[in-house]
Amino acid sequence: MSIITGALYIVATPIGNLSDITHRAVDVLSHVDLIAAEDTRHSRKLLGHYGIKSQCVSLHEHNERQYAPRLIQRLQAGQSIAVISDAGTPLINDPGFILVKEARQAGIDVIPIPGPSAVITALSVAGLSTARFIFEGFLPSKAVERERRLALLATEQRTLVFYESCHRIADTLQAMVFAFGEQRSGVVARELTKLYESVRSGTLSALLDWVANNEDARRGEFVIVVAGDTPTHDAENAKEVDRVLCTLLEELSVKQAARLASGITGISKNKLYKQALRIAESRK
Repeated sequence: MSIITGALYIVATPIGNLSDITHRAVDVLSHVDLIAAEDTRHSRKLLGHYGIKSQCVSLHEHNERQYAPRLIQRLQAGQSIAVISDAGTPLINDPGFILVKEARQAGIDVIPIPGPSAVITALSVAGLSTARFIFEGFLPSKAVERERRLALLATEQRTLVFYESCHRIADTLQAMVFAFGEQRSGVVARELTKLYESVRSGTLSALLDWVANNEDARRGEFVIVVAGDTPTHDAENAKEVDRVLCTLLEELSVKQAARLASGITGISKNKLYKQALRIAESRK
């Protein structure tokens, strides 16, 4: 294979199964002057598996801004460099943006070597609409910020894709149930392409129960895919929701009424809470 002098290659690598790498990716990694890896220790297994001996340096979120100018200098001097992340396609929730931006501004060729991506892999098997989707990456780790972000997405009609860790998967699903409603459809894709891969679909409430009551289901790396909102514009339905809330508010608090109405209508508690609060205030 002929490597372009002074070019920056963005190379996708497997997200789990080492066999998922492309022939072109192996060729590029074998012939470039330098590989900039998110974690050289992690990438050593892949490179060693394919007998790739190219020089390797670390490029991660903590050193990219400082190290990118040095790599630009090497590219301008005629060296070819490949960027890889720990898994999947670089720059998708991974380092590399600063380097690519500076390389393009410097007139350097930036060449994609496509391949695996956890986002696309999960979408392809989720059974939810893929015509239009948005990728949100990892939600905030703090509960209040996470809930605020999900509330902003509650009426998003495109399919939603998130990454999540084993430490927060249950908390995140709980927050999604509150923000999107118990009956919203979703998929939890765990350990994609790896030995213990599992793809579970169902309502968000059912997925939460599965994760909460199954220790194995809380292990590994996760992609969560959530169906977009399907708001009704039917005036009669809107009146029926108001009637349900009004009835419940005769005996219950705003929070309790919203929770029960959510179970009846399938509309998220977050939406119904705001609606119930408006009704309660109008009665004062």
